[in-house]
Amino acid sequence: MRSVKFILAAGAASLMSTAVFAADMPIAPPPAMYAPPPVEDFGGWYLRGDIGMTNTSGNLHYRDMDTFAANNTQLLRGGAGFSSGMSYGLGVGYQFNNWFRADITGEYRSKVNYTGVDFITYNPGGPLSDSYNGGYKSWVGLVNAYVDLGTWWCITPFVGAGVGFANVTTTGMQDVGLSNGIPGSYFADGASKTNLAWAAHAGLAYKVNNNFTVELAYRYLDLGTAVHGYGRSYDNFVQGQSSFQYRNLTSQDVRLGVRWNLDAAPVYAPPPPPLIRKG
Repeated sequence: MRSVKFILAAGAASLMSTAVFAADMPIAPPPAMYAPPPVEDFGGWYLRGDIGMTNTSGNLHYRDMDTFAANNTQLLRGGAGFSSGMSYGLGVGYQFNNWFRADITGEYRSKVNYTGVDFITYNPGGPLSDSYNGGYKSWVGLVNAYVDLGTWWCITPFVGAGVGFANVTTTGMQDVGLSNGIPGSYFADGASKTNLAWAAHAGLAYKVNNNFTVELAYRYLDLGTAVHGYGRSYDNFVQGQSSFQYRNLTSQDVRLGVRWNLDAAPVYAPPPPPLIRKG
């Protein structure tokens, strides 16, 4: 009986020492949960598309104007100007960091019409009036760079500049005149000319999500000079290369664009909360 009591006492002592040792041991932390990499809000290639309204300015010039000016000529021009038009563009670009990006764009600019009237009095000679009807259309390619100025409530203001080419094609020029009471008419064929072009940009970008951005922008575009081809008078007599030109062609455009990021980082779902056991 005494041996049984000894065995029970030894077992109880062993259990107590094991419990005390276990209490002193550090508790192993739960297994670490997977932490996704941080999501960057920039970087990678993007595609873009733009549609806009064009507002062209420029001067109609012709060689005879220089002769008139040298002969005590008075020239009054009225109602001269271009109609508005549309532009449609596509491009590809790269976002280098959270403030700098660049792209290459190509666009078609629809035909805009030119109208104007001249009243001329020159000496020697007499009074002369002319009314003009013409126009042009163009293709423009630009390499652009932009600086993003910070983001507030998903809206990012930006500025930029671009350089490239403009291929300007005139659609013909009709000149109907009256000289000393005698009517006359002249028509110049259209022609194409490729010029150096440059642009300045400013606008706002709204980030809809990590892949899709919408832009509203203003652009000043310089297209250079447009020329005309051979001309003919009312009796269809061909008079050689026309002297009509549109000089200092510029356009102030309002554009709506979209950008689609091809390399946007994936968006991870938040991890589930840890399970808490009760009792």
